[in-house]
Amino acid sequence: MTVGADIPRVDGVDKLRGVTRYVDDLTLEGMWHGATIRSPRARGRITNIHFDPAVAWDEFVIVDHRDIPGPNEVAFIENDQPALAAREVRFRHEPVLLIAHRSPAALRRARRAIRIDVEPLPAVLSPHQPVTPELLQYCDDNVFKRIDISKGDVAAVFAAAPHVIEGTYETGAQEHVYLEPQGMLAYHEDGRLVARGSLQCPYYVLNALTHLFARPPEAFRVIQTPTGGAFGGKEDFPSILAIHAALLAERAGAPVKMIYDRQEDMAATTKRHPSRVRHRTAVDDDGRLLAMEIEVVLDAGAYVSLSPVVLSRGCLHATGPYYCENVRVHGEARLTNTPPNGAFRGFGAPQTLFAVERHMNVIAEHLGLDPAELRRRNLLRDGQTMATGQVFRDGTDLVGLFERTLELSSYRQRRKQHAAFNAKHPYLRRGVGFASFFHGAGFTGAGEKHLASEASVAGLPDGTVEVLTAQTEMGQGALTVLSQIVADRLGIPLALVRVATPDTSRVPNSGPTVASRTVMIVGRLLERACDDLVARLPSGTDEGCAALSDAIRAWHAANHGQALRGHARYSQPASIAWDEEHYRGDAYACYAWATHAAEVEVDLRTFIARVTDYVAVQEVGKVVNPTLARGQIQGGVAQAIGWALTEDVVLEDGAMANNQMTNYIIPASGDLPPIRVYFEQQPTPYGPQGAKGLGELPMDGGAPAVINAVCQALGTSISQIPLTPERLLEHLEGTAGG
Repeated sequence: MTVGADIPRVDGVDKLRGVTRYVDDLTLEGMWHGATIRSPRARGRITNIHFDPAVAWDEFVIVDHRDIPGPNEVAFIENDQPALAAREVRFRHEPVLLIAHRSPAALRRARRAIRIDVEPLPAVLSPHQPVTPELLQYCDDNVFKRIDISKGDVAAVFAAAPHVIEGTYETGAQEHVYLEPQGMLAYHEDGRLVARGSLQCPYYVLNALTHLFARPPEAFRVIQTPTGGAFGGKEDFPSILAIHAALLAERAGAPVKMIYDRQEDMAATTKRHPSRVRHRTAVDDDGRLLAMEIEVVLDAGAYVSLSPVVLSRGCLHATGPYYCENVRVHGEARLTNTPPNGAFRGFGAPQTLFAVERHMNVIAEHLGLDPAELRRRNLLRDGQTMATGQVFRDGTDLVGLFERTLELSSYRQRRKQHAAFNAKHPYLRRGVGFASFFHGAGFTGAGEKHLASEASVAGLPDGTVEVLTAQTEMGQGALTVLSQIVADRLGIPLALVRVATPDTSRVPNSGPTVASRTVMIVGRLLERACDDLVARLPSGTDEGCAALSDAIRAWHAANHGQALRGHARYSQPASIAWDEEHYRGDAYACYAWATHAAEVEVDLRTFIARVTDYVAVQEVGKVVNPTLARGQIQGGVAQAIGWALTEDVVLEDGAMANNQMTNYIIPASGDLPPIRVYFEQQPTPYGPQGAKGLGELPMDGGAPAVINAVCQALGTSISQIPLTPERLLEHLEGTAGG
């Protein structure tokens, strides 16, 4: 058995040795280098473009919107974003021109020799800014998407409730800070235009190229190179970069490589959506949730991008893992003249879960209850319904999961110890906090049904098996866990399994590598594809390694030149029902669940909050590879701690002003506590051997756990992150003054 075993990463040795070749390591004969010329303003009309006459521009390839062969649109949820701005710009750093040259040095000099004149127009720099007529840029209200979820009779309950508690919670943007910046190489090969680069979703890029060039999919080939991190930042944006590189390659008649440096990457690419979430909650004297009214507002940026589905997941997670019979959630994704915000690990859930987990502590304070007791009384039990009416029925003991976290973190003892310490120490304050949360695996609602993903396994002439999917390895261990799932299903050693490079000319469209779906959705498809492969062989060949490999070799000997493949296509289980129009039913096939506890120490001389210990307990179904799963949890917690305390995206004129690693502060190893990871395993019928998605889950709970600990340490209530030292000082001075 390989599923459940600590198999070393199949790509680990090459990466440790430094032989893995990323896109910037690739060089083709006659290759040019490309760059983007961007808007200097948040919003305005392009009036002129100046080219310094001292530069020999005839040595360059220059592309603008007039050189686009098809619609000037980036194909995505809505085709509202131009590949290159034509007359107006909607955000600072919006692409206007593309240039290319054989020399990177000449290209750098030329970028400084082009000036774009933009006549300014009134800009929306906050999603909460009143929308006057001169600010309208989308429909009649600048709202890209609205979502409403309703259950029960909220108004009637509020009218009679003994307690109504309100709160507003804000979260900031967050930069992905993947190790490898955005990069793409475009060239012609065998009559096709090839885009090869650092990306998560090959078929998204293929669709964007097909749309913009107005050519059939067969005219293109998209290949993922080894990708040095993504976290969602390479879900949508690579479509834009592939378009740009391909336009330059077409014009140059030569390969063109485009690699962003860190500053351009941080300034121009997508971020986590900033949010403001308002809670109004009715409770009884015992702390039982009677009604929840929640308003979610996301800052979408200048174009639609992924904001509708980010908002959807955020709204669906807004009530937390709690039972409440009466719920009303209203969500809006609003336009601002800032770079479009997009996918980021958690995908809207971290924002709304931060709000509900902070609000639960506020409710507990109001009622004089321990926040642990408040949660214990309200956590979902089997047979109860969630906000959409979905019945909680996966058998997970959420109260038991919660209690295990309190025990492993010594929560009760720590509270007493910290109270004694805080009473004596002149400037250090210690606290412990926690958060309970969940994350739906796979696409929302009928999303997986609409994707209709396909996956294959091929029996090769030498008796080995090749996994054929569009799932990408970006550091999370996908190559390893998919190999384990296939090896286990076929009963063969891992050494006989290899995973094909995601290449749209070779692999079926198994859907994007997003939404915690790779293991659960695609892994289950691969199990079915393995069964189909075995069914194509003579009977009796599923009884072991030698028999299967021999049968594959024998099949090829008898069927010269033919392909031997097992195949599977997603079909939605009959037990899952979703009403997209009314947002009712089974929002996700299954959920992963967690409670995390954090200890902090706050220095009142510097106002720095430091996390000193962290316990993470999660139920994720069958754990396919414990070491990789533990690494995923620890990495997500590290990102969540950074989002909570240090990662402050500072905007000036709608653009990131601190777009460099010297003043955008992410946690280094010395800034992180021991992160102790524990698993519960409640298998789901929808994943391979019961596995659920887990990659996004740890991002969801870290920020509220940390901030709840800070609030407990200081005896205050904090509602905004990141909690930088400056913001904490301002908060404490404000509360003291009030």
